[in-house]
Amino acid sequence: MEDKDTLPRGVKLLHDPVHNKGTAFTDAERDALGLRGLLPPRVCSPAEQELRVLGNIRNKATDLERYLFLVSLQDRNETLFYRVVINHIEEIMPLIYTPTVGKACQHFSHIYRRPRGLYISLQERGRVKEILGNWPHREARVIVVTDGERILGLGDLGAAGMGIPIGKLSLYTACAGIHPTHCLPVTLDVGTNNEAFLNDPLYLGLERRRERGEAYDELVDEFVCAVRELFPEALLQLEDFGNRNAFRLLQKYRDTLCLFDDDIQGTGAVALSGLLAALRITGGSLDQQRVLFFGAGQAGIGIGNTVVAAMIEQGIPEDQARGNCWFFDTQGLLVDGRPDIPPQKQPFAHDHPPIDELLEAIRTLQPTALIGCAGQAGMFTEEVVQQMADLQERPIVFALSNPTAKAECSAQQAYEWSEGRAVFASGSPFDPVQLGNQTFVPGQGNNAYIFPGVGLGAVASHSSRVTDGMFLVAARVLAELVSEEDLALGRVYPSLSQIREVSARIAAEVATIAYREGFARRDPPEDILEDIREEMFQPLYPHYA
Repeated sequence: MEDKDTLPRGVKLLHDPVHNKGTAFTDAERDALGLRGLLPPRVCSPAEQELRVLGNIRNKATDLERYLFLVSLQDRNETLFYRVVINHIEEIMPLIYTPTVGKACQHFSHIYRRPRGLYISLQERGRVKEILGNWPHREARVIVVTDGERILGLGDLGAAGMGIPIGKLSLYTACAGIHPTHCLPVTLDVGTNNEAFLNDPLYLGLERRRERGEAYDELVDEFVCAVRELFPEALLQLEDFGNRNAFRLLQKYRDTLCLFDDDIQGTGAVALSGLLAALRITGGSLDQQRVLFFGAGQAGIGIGNTVVAAMIEQGIPEDQARGNCWFFDTQGLLVDGRPDIPPQKQPFAHDHPPIDELLEAIRTLQPTALIGCAGQAGMFTEEVVQQMADLQERPIVFALSNPTAKAECSAQQAYEWSEGRAVFASGSPFDPVQLGNQTFVPGQGNNAYIFPGVGLGAVASHSSRVTDGMFLVAARVLAELVSEEDLALGRVYPSLSQIREVSARIAAEVATIAYREGFARRDPPEDILEDIREEMFQPLYPHYA
């Protein structure tokens, strides 16, 4: 029972999302906390409140309206919000995260309701520590930060990208049980090159073009140093930074604090897991695969590096592992000799004649797996999928770009064009597909299978670092949790309904690495998995009287 003397009272309590119970306040609590008359007289159970919320959601006309309703619920009653999300994760996750969150970010300045998170702009250089000190919860353990340059596949959304850190942290709580008050979303506003936003009188961010120079680096460095000082045991997750900054910031800071980049490392792990599960359908080992990536940005290179690391772990030389991974980007096949290859792409630039067409690259390289991560809708055409099916009995085709409108192909197309032989996964959810007498349930390669568990493991062990090995073990754990029943449906990821158990198991393995390799800042408990399960937030109302 919480001490009622430390709680706000009356209307202030009803406006406090952490402690508010709404119509579930008991008669005794209403008398003790000055709520008598401020609520309708009937005391509702949490189950009744949940039923009312679901009715409201399902009566909305559009997903954006459903998103707004859920955000409003989160702003007034976090416990009820997370009860609904956790109990109906497959229905609600697409509303609070991809694909709906992309549309919400595009309209962010027009649908803005209440502040959530911290905005740190170029104007605040020299005051970042002071701004972080304004955050009301002193126990921030997970911080998700973006500069809004590469939001999903939608590009530069500037300050309107705040919806992504908010959404990611909602998943940390719903999927991994990180307490809501331990979550801090941050947007670094350094301007935007989005012409529509710069010409929009309602745009809420800095009305200037994006900073690229020394001032940008100074702001990021000041922010990282302030986080390290004020929240020394916090995990810092980099989210949706542009390619020119994401790789170098990860490299710069990863050995100075507990930090990772979800678009690079999280995406790499979830895609690797999908490949490992897919091989249980297609047969063969990982080192025998030839993977062609369509897109060589953060996601593609992140997946490539993770696949290479997994192959090396299996005992093959690095040059052979990299030789199994090929990339096709905006300039065609990534080959050695192309001018101005960015450093992160260089290890995958192979000795081969240039190829300008994706279909020709498939015919020439004969990949066993085709992975789309370029954010270019419809690029896996009927010819492309059929060519993969001509080359492989069970071709692996992953259309991982988000949101749904950016997917390289739909589940329906992948299954129909391959006559049901493709092993398919996507970044955003697709409905089951009926083809003849068979029903296919496409797997969603959602990073939510990975980053909450990795973060939970780092937080539970008080780890000072997040290592690549932690993401490799996360990928293996996730793949092992795919059941034979899942595979029979063509699904290479577990049902989202199991996400909290998935996160707990990943967290236990991540924490084990932290303890074993000396990164943990606490002694290991007797049972790591049970300790993690006991610490996970449950959306239950406390008793105040």
